[in-house]
Amino acid sequence: MNQETINKIRRFSDDRDWEQFYSPANLAKSIVIEAAELLECFQWSDEGYDIQHVKEELADVLVYTQNLLDKLGLDADEIVNMKMAQNEAKYPVEKAKGNAAKYDQL
Repeated sequence: MNQETINKIRRFSDDRDWEQFYSPANLAKSIVIEAAELLECFQWSDEGYDIQHVKEELADVLVYTQNLLDKLGLDADEIVNMKMAQNEAKYPVEKAKGNAAKYDQL
């Protein structure tokens, strides 16, 4: 996300004094709840989904994720790059390309 969007998320919470409710556990629960609502968009059809509803639920996941990053003092780029390095080691291209097996089954 760009800085302007991150600032908008922060301002929204600040203006409402909601940060007081943002414990890491509450935010993690909120991410899972919103992710379940995102999954609900595809409950009965892999193709017949409402893209606007998908965008709204995905945005909710991203907003709560940014709130959790802020609460824990984490940087999204840093932790994503760390995880990608781990994934690259677990799933080398020569073994994983075109294969959906878990890393311990490659």
